[in-house]
Amino acid sequence: MSRPPLTWRIPRQLTVAACSVALATAGLITGTGAAHAATSCSQSNLPLPDPSCTPGAYNPDVTQSTINSTICVSGWTSTVRPPASYTNALKVKQIAEYGYSDTNTADYEEDHLVPLELGGAPKDPNNLWPEPRYGSGTAGNKDQVENKLKRAVCNGTVNLDDARSAIATDWTTALAQLGLS
Repeated sequence: MSRPPLTWRIPRQLTVAACSVALATAGLITGTGAAHAATSCSQSNLPLPDPSCTPGAYNPDVTQSTINSTICVSGWTSTVRPPASYTNALKVKQIAEYGYSDTNTADYEEDHLVPLELGGAPKDPNNLWPEPRYGSGTAGNKDQVENKLKRAVCNGTVNLDDARSAIATDWTTALAQLGLS
């Protein structure tokens, strides 16, 4: 199954009233409308996210021409990383959407499909998902791929768009796709 283009924006819907309260408290939603129908995300792609729920999204400030003033600057990602209050509330919502039987938030990393290190959108829910810290292909494994891809982009070995596309399509094969494994 191929991933939808990263330009698609698939809205997420609230799963339970408690998530609505948490999201409103974190400033992620406003208003007091009725609860929406539950969104269901598949776990069948693990260790990859469900592409219909997490298609990925880019930070428009990061382009091939701006990498030397953005992602290739040491510490730049800390200037755009969303606060834990945002990601923790979103993680609770998305754990329910993915239907994980383990609902312990410590067992998941609210991860950017297109990492901040490659100019992924920092706060777009289409670019964030609760990635398990257990099993094969964990969040720690993906972090290693992200770091190698960033180094390759910053040293000119790989084009930014190619790195983004490879990691968004399948982070487990991204390095091989780009001849970096």
